[in-house]
Amino acid sequence: MIKKGFTKLGILILYLISLLPFWFLYILSDIAFVIIYYVVHYRRDVVQQNLRNSFPEKTDQERHDIERKYYRYLADLIVETIKMITVSEKQIRKRVVATNSDLVFEYFAKGKSIIAVAGHYCNWEMAALNFNFVTDKRFMIIYKNLSNKTFDDFFIKIRSRFGGQPVAMKQTLRKMIEYRKELTVSVLVGDQTPVMHEVNYFTNFLNQPTAVFLGIEKIAKTIDAAVVFYDMKRVKRGYYEYTLIPLTETPKETAEHEITDMHVKYLEGMIRREPQYWLWSHRRWKFKPEDLHR
Repeated sequence: MIKKGFTKLGILILYLISLLPFWFLYILSDIAFVIIYYVVHYRRDVVQQNLRNSFPEKTDQERHDIERKYYRYLADLIVETIKMITVSEKQIRKRVVATNSDLVFEYFAKGKSIIAVAGHYCNWEMAALNFNFVTDKRFMIIYKNLSNKTFDDFFIKIRSRFGGQPVAMKQTLRKMIEYRKELTVSVLVGDQTPVMHEVNYFTNFLNQPTAVFLGIEKIAKTIDAAVVFYDMKRVKRGYYEYTLIPLTETPKETAEHEITDMHVKYLEGMIRREPQYWLWSHRRWKFKPEDLHR
């Protein structure tokens, strides 16, 4: 009961903070950066290890620069995520821009539903909210359940504010088959870490064998959907743009693991371009190929 009450109080506090203007939130972000990086040292060991493994060719100073830039951006990402609780449609349209939204309608004209693959890169959640305005078709945001049900329900409400339909990851295939007779757009994050019993494929990602979900490829082939990748860029503080990169519109003609390798490689290229905007504090490399044989 105490934990539940505290969670509700926490949500109320986040709601009140979200009412603050962006300029003030970024002042809070500057303060949060100092606390997270210099005082709390939030997962710095995880970030440093991830950067060493991913960029062995870089010097210690270069990796340190990426690390510091990452934490500064992480603080921005935190306040921007809080702002999404009450952000207006006008602000989303202003701060996130799709550079080639016509591609969506080209696929629809061909009778193709769309699977859009994102990464934990830049503000992927804000981009998903913006995608609501790109299409008038059913728009599904695939999410991984949080362990705390109160917060899980809370973030479902945020993701559905502008008409999106949040769908739990375990229900994804069933929902897409249910809606197979209509044109839909589905957004999935492609760099989630699978749980151990779901690990059955490794690919090379950022200089190391990486366990990846095969769900995107499986769903695309099942419903014959076009697959695109979100290429995101941070234009300036609080402003983003994304370009939809076509990966395939004939998924059934692709080889096994081809779609998976394509979206993983594209994400890697995006990260190498500006590495500070990826979620380096995530424990992405929990499993090794040898774990499959234990």
